[in-house]
Amino acid sequence: MGALGAAATGASLTTGGAEAVGSSAVYQYYHTDWNQVKSNLSTIADQGYDAIQVPPAQYSRLDRSHQQGVTDPPLGYQPVDFKNFNSVFGTEAEYEDMVAEAHAQGLDVIADAIINHMAANDDFRGAPGISFADLPYFSEQDFHPESSIDYSDPESVENGWLVGLKDLKQESSYVRGQLKDYVEKYAALGVDGIRWDAAKHVPEWFFSDYANQWADDLGLYKVGEVLQGGVGYCQGYADTGMSVTDYPLYYTMKEDVFHQNGDMRALDGAGLVNQSPFQSLTFVSNHDSSPPQYEKLAYAYILTYEGYPRVYSNRIAVDDGDIQNLLWIKNNLAGGATYTRHVDQNLYIYERDNNLLVGLNRTGSWQSKWVYTTWTSQPLHDYTGSSGDVTTNGDGWVQISIPPQGWVCYAP
Repeated sequence: MGALGAAATGASLTTGGAEAVGSSAVYQYYHTDWNQVKSNLSTIADQGYDAIQVPPAQYSRLDRSHQQGVTDPPLGYQPVDFKNFNSVFGTEAEYEDMVAEAHAQGLDVIADAIINHMAANDDFRGAPGISFADLPYFSEQDFHPESSIDYSDPESVENGWLVGLKDLKQESSYVRGQLKDYVEKYAALGVDGIRWDAAKHVPEWFFSDYANQWADDLGLYKVGEVLQGGVGYCQGYADTGMSVTDYPLYYTMKEDVFHQNGDMRALDGAGLVNQSPFQSLTFVSNHDSSPPQYEKLAYAYILTYEGYPRVYSNRIAVDDGDIQNLLWIKNNLAGGATYTRHVDQNLYIYERDNNLLVGLNRTGSWQSKWVYTTWTSQPLHDYTGSSGDVTTNGDGWVQISIPPQGWVCYAP
């Protein structure tokens, strides 16, 4: 395995020095053909990413003729045949070629795996529903009885039919065998990691006792999509032996911090990343969740903080200059434990121990602040090019100036 198997140098004071997963960042594709992804891979590698995440590869209900916008409906998430990898995004051979080219560019590939459900019964924009009889390898007895989800009932969250999708019965050894075959098919095509879709709708025991063990046996990185804002809830899934999408941090960034009425103080200690950075996949937006108002400022945060960050292709171009600069800073400077040096409603300034000093400014005007650092009488250069060089005094203090709704990244 490549970068996904390597530990980053970041560590959190709250975890006793646990390391972050991955060494750079993931570029997430959505509704993109395999050949298009393949054509972008050299640029992705040049930007400084170490992995890509791509949509589900199995044959699924719905195609682009049913679309009314990029994410309406999501394609690839209504599986029909887990063993047929000819899909709306391309053929199995094209998928394998894409994976091989990613590896040639030094990139890992995270595959999206649907292990909660299969295609729905309903008619949709001219697409007929999929009955139990239409599913190879499965019959009605392999699914939980049809029911809408009651989100106040944990059992219903795990066994109900998510938006009408047939809910797989993970307690069945036959169903588990089919899902294991599915994961092994991905591994045979060379992928380096698995994203477990809709993980919160699947019992934790399935991951701890089965799915994560399959991935471990195959040498695969694994991350669960746990769409829930509670750190404890997400930690429960992380404790099964995988990384987790850091929705607690996402909601804090979107609702409390990165907008015109936000408060940077909400960011200090927020998210799974400040509890278990080595298991936190941080992100600013995805196909389900829109970005905060100050989107780039949020990226400046996750790309210089701990955790393993992911960048969303439908919002951020593959060759975005700001992100390239931040990736260089992350890959070359952003290591070590994180210390908050100053936080108020408008500013958040933190140091990656003895490596990097980051300042974020939420306001519409330049802001300056004196902060303490680990450096004494040391010239520091702003690697964003936004502000001038500074020198710490003999006591380790320095004044930095941060541009409006912008960021600075200082290091020796």
